[in-house]
Amino acid sequence: MTEDEFDAFYAAAFPRLTGQLSAFTGDREEAQDVVQEAFVRAWDRRGDFLADEAPEAWIRTVAMRLAVSRWRRARRWLELVRRTPPPGAVPGPDPDHTALVAALRQLPKAQRMVIVLHHLCDVSVEQIASDTGAPVGTVKARLYRGRAALAKHLAVDEADGGDRVNGAANTGKSGKADVPVRKESGRV
Repeated sequence: MTEDEFDAFYAAAFPRLTGQLSAFTGDREEAQDVVQEAFVRAWDRRGDFLADEAPEAWIRTVAMRLAVSRWRRARRWLELVRRTPPPGAVPGPDPDHTALVAALRQLPKAQRMVIVLHHLCDVSVEQIASDTGAPVGTVKARLYRGRAALAKHLAVDEADGGDRVNGAANTGKSGKADVPVRKESGRV
């Protein structure tokens, strides 16, 4: 069968085979998938097909076998899922972890990267410098500045009785922030 003959055969047989397989599978999209896969396999053998040897029957048989194989796989998967106990309740994120992630997001990218690599991934300063192409001194400066910024973001102000977290001031009944004022200069 030539390419042109195969194209004509495909155009004529695909709708018919899809209808037949749709009745077999009960799912039109599944039928289209298996018929298409059967035609792909037939394309590789198109030289062996002769128009008078019922190539449509061959494609129908292949498509039906593909559909049955998919059913078997789905049934095995369902049996496996039924045997596997459901996972226990997954606890939500730890508040400290959530606060750390939020504080890290506020850092510049370069500082965040070295903080994460050094403190969370246990990568040495020298290795970070090698990986990023930055001098060792720059990596150390980014670590220092990043830690200082994290300390500010994560600090709990003891003077406010623990109500000052992540740099947010406690607001009292007046709705204004309770901010300590230095008496000698009158500035905040």
